[in-house]
Amino acid sequence: MNLEELFDLAPHGPDVFVGDGHEYPWGGLFGGHIVAQALRAAAFTVSGDVLPHSLRAYFIRRGDNTKPVRYEVDRIRDGRSFTTRRVVARQQDGAILNLEASFQSVESSIDEQLVFPQVDLPTPDSLEESSWSTFLERRTIPSGVLTSNNRVGTGHVAAWLRAKDLPLGNELMNRCAIAYLSDDLPNESVVAGIPEITRASDEGRRFSASLDHTVWFHRPSVASQWHLYEMSCVNFNGARGLTMGNVFTQDGIHIATIAQETLVRVRPE
Repeated sequence: MNLEELFDLAPHGPDVFVGDGHEYPWGGLFGGHIVAQALRAAAFTVSGDVLPHSLRAYFIRRGDNTKPVRYEVDRIRDGRSFTTRRVVARQQDGAILNLEASFQSVESSIDEQLVFPQVDLPTPDSLEESSWSTFLERRTIPSGVLTSNNRVGTGHVAAWLRAKDLPLGNELMNRCAIAYLSDDLPNESVVAGIPEITRASDEGRRFSASLDHTVWFHRPSVASQWHLYEMSCVNFNGARGLTMGNVFTQDGIHIATIAQETLVRVRPE
């Protein structure tokens, strides 16, 4: 299976689609897997001339990677410029994710980029492969070369990521792939940003789970090319770490912004 096949959901009644699970090293379903399939399900119900510009997802319970996922789409609104969809992802034990996505028709406007990546970062070709999935390539950027310039929060982490086996020229598939990859770094940022959590993680006393996830898509992309994903932890309380980050092309074009709140619990020593 490749990412194109993962996003190719099967119809199962009016506005209902079924996607395959996939085995991941930690067990369960990868959050980005469910988010990307839910976004694809929503896209099946909109006209071809609109693209997703944002999504917001709530993770409800752990997914079973050995079972298919059923995506039920609710057509909230079809406007002239914007279209809204709600998707509930279900498995045999009930709902595992709730997602809302907004789609927009192409619209001419001022194009102003206000956030930029750190300069002089190591290139992907100079770093070792560190992927955890056959769907992607990952080159982790060493924390020692990252600076806090123009970044809020702590626990700044970054990696070059690119999707594998995606068709060229399909912007919807690219955005589904960006959504898939966007769930890779948030938890890592929380762990890196809080010393007590870093130590608990090293000692095997940490439990983590994604709570909610948001992606704003700013500009077209080619997800099969290298992109810089970077995240920082901006708050932690109530066992919840809030992370914010951005996605840039190798040329420094800002294509997406990511936010996630992650549940992180530490067992006593």
